[in-house]
Amino acid sequence: MISNQVIQKALDEIKEISGVELAVMELDGTQAAATLSTEKISSVTIRSFIDSGDEDDVNGGYHFYRIAGDGVTSYVLIAPKGDGKTEMVSRLALSELTALFGAYKEKMDKNAFFQNLIMDNMLVVDIYSRAKKLMIPSDSVRCVFIVETEGSNEISGIDTLRSVFPSGSDDYVTETDEKTYVVVKSFDPKEGVAEQAKQTAEMLVDTMNTEAMVKVRVSYGKVVSEIKQVSSSYKEAKMAMEVGKIFYQERYILSYDTLGIGRLIYQLQPSLCEVFLHEIYGEDIPDHLDEETLNTINKFFENNLNVSETSRQLFVHRNTLVYRIEKLQKMTGLDIRIFDDALTFKIALMVVNYMKYVHSRDF
Repeated sequence: MISNQVIQKALDEIKEISGVELAVMELDGTQAAATLSTEKISSVTIRSFIDSGDEDDVNGGYHFYRIAGDGVTSYVLIAPKGDGKTEMVSRLALSELTALFGAYKEKMDKNAFFQNLIMDNMLVVDIYSRAKKLMIPSDSVRCVFIVETEGSNEISGIDTLRSVFPSGSDDYVTETDEKTYVVVKSFDPKEGVAEQAKQTAEMLVDTMNTEAMVKVRVSYGKVVSEIKQVSSSYKEAKMAMEVGKIFYQERYILSYDTLGIGRLIYQLQPSLCEVFLHEIYGEDIPDHLDEETLNTINKFFENNLNVSETSRQLFVHRNTLVYRIEKLQKMTGLDIRIFDDALTFKIALMVVNYMKYVHSRDF
């Protein structure tokens, strides 16, 4: 429902321009907004006017107008009975408020449509018929982005995003909770859509960091060409967000198409992961590695298994690095100086992180 503040602002502007005072009443007779005193207007009078079915009526020195859309009365506009100017302003106000309520209703209907669409709560036939009624293009090229904030933010994230993607465009913004927002963005198919998607994700991160002053992670699914596929893009974006939290915590932008081996592990059965870890570690599967060992391993992998370059970057003697690698070999039976063993160990690290995620999700 439209807020009373919006209605009040409209009445204030009408009064400032015309000098005519008006009131908008709820169907139960309570005042929604007014510049006109409504103390003498009872709820019984309002109810009687609504039940009469008349479009307008005069009662006790006041003119009553029905504000309706699609044949359903939403509010009652009340104006003082007066001269021709007052009646003209009242009718203009009725037209303006009817249009305002209609636009707001359409906006809310579109928001509800996209929420149901991304959650896969609509039949295909309903998707196309509803989109046509709401004048939403069904063949636009679109991509779904999930924006998840970290920590608390004083500035409204949804307001920031809606300022970037205003109503009236073919882009839509909604929220699933107070920290998670969904953006359905349309692209020009004549240009590189993959690059447009990447640039949009970067823009979302920068905008939320600078304007909403909050750190965010942004994930996005594949670009789709039909409106019925939007829910698939949303599911992919959701998977990308979860996979990123497990395996790529250092990344703030996560694309479904670039999840690599993380996506493969995420889709494995936990029982298979347990078997794999027992093959590598035996019965003593480590919950974590100490920071020094983990930092050494990551730097070694970054330098393509180059001992000399890794020792230089870690500011340690070559023999110290070799000692750490051999210590890890005794623990796991894997010599990460050998490519096959390094690959196995890298996957094992990712599987351990995945199993920690699975166990935390179960509690």
